[in-house]
Amino acid sequence: MNSSIQQEPTSQRIMSIDALRGFDMFWICGGRNVFLAIVGLFIAENQQPAWFKYQMGHVSWIGFSAWDMIMPLFLFIVGVAMPFSFAKRIEAGGKTKVYLKIIRRVILLWIFGMIAQGNLLKADMSVLRLYSNTLQSIASGYLVAAILLINVSIRTQFLVMVGLLVGYCMLMVLVPFPGGVAGIIEPTMNLARYIDDIVLGRFDDGSTYTWVLSSMGFAATVLLGVMAGHLLRSNKDQKTKARWLAGGGICCLALGLIWGQFFPVIKHIWSSSMVLWAGGWSILLLALFYYLIDILGWRRWSFPFVVIGMNAIVAYMAPRIIPFGTIGDNLVAGLAKHLGMFGGLVKALAGFMVLWLMLWYMQRKKTFLKV
Repeated sequence: MNSSIQQEPTSQRIMSIDALRGFDMFWICGGRNVFLAIVGLFIAENQQPAWFKYQMGHVSWIGFSAWDMIMPLFLFIVGVAMPFSFAKRIEAGGKTKVYLKIIRRVILLWIFGMIAQGNLLKADMSVLRLYSNTLQSIASGYLVAAILLINVSIRTQFLVMVGLLVGYCMLMVLVPFPGGVAGIIEPTMNLARYIDDIVLGRFDDGSTYTWVLSSMGFAATVLLGVMAGHLLRSNKDQKTKARWLAGGGICCLALGLIWGQFFPVIKHIWSSSMVLWAGGWSILLLALFYYLIDILGWRRWSFPFVVIGMNAIVAYMAPRIIPFGTIGDNLVAGLAKHLGMFGGLVKALAGFMVLWLMLWYMQRKKTFLKV
């Protein structure tokens, strides 16, 4: 059994982890529409500054926006929770049962990912996509991190994370490939894109996002979260943990900025510099949530996020199956017509609240979808 897990004290549930997970999911399950509707009350869409529009949309290639944080933050939080859950699982059932749960979770995440973006439910092989979704990137990163958590020390986990970042960078920068030269990193021509074309073939999603080789980066992002989780499980006092998190986040931002001069920050290929840049912001967000919720005890404001965070898979999958926006529109369309400039906000809130109330009901009934 991994001695690093045995020696760490058992902690109570850290609410900031659930809250941060819920905060992340909030934006993609209707929160973005609500936020933009609120902003629209004060600044018309055609008058909103360019920097705001940049931050609220995905960057086409090089660069990083606030909206680009959603996916890496999700992977990071998965890693943060792993030291807590794995310690309990190993104590309760030993390694064999833990391995079985790992396999089960990877398979379920992969299937959910294919349902969400892989067109699995269409049952049409011509449009089926094998690897094209956030949940599948989580499955890849989770598998690597889980094996390391069970079998090696924290130090080795950290060294593997560094090795993945450096190794991925060296492959992308130094290895030539048919049709391209070493170091070329363009949307339709780079080593990761070439490997996806070879491995996934006609089951590739056809986008400029890459998946197979980029799994090295996915694993590094999850492991970065694992490092933060180890810190939160340690016997250091809470304020020291918050300071270490803040310092670590700043260091990651600095390293990502420097590394980006040589291997650009590109989310589409999950570049090593992007892992550190997004990881830095993720760590700082965790430090902020941890300080406010678990140290200062300011918990009431986080309740809406906790409700989402404790059923994050449902929050992610449900809008892809159930048209909550349409349901919300049908409920308030008549009212919205009479509210003038507030009509758009009411409609956005209605679509979000239908989903949120479902998640709240599930929480009250202690119904949680865990994979």
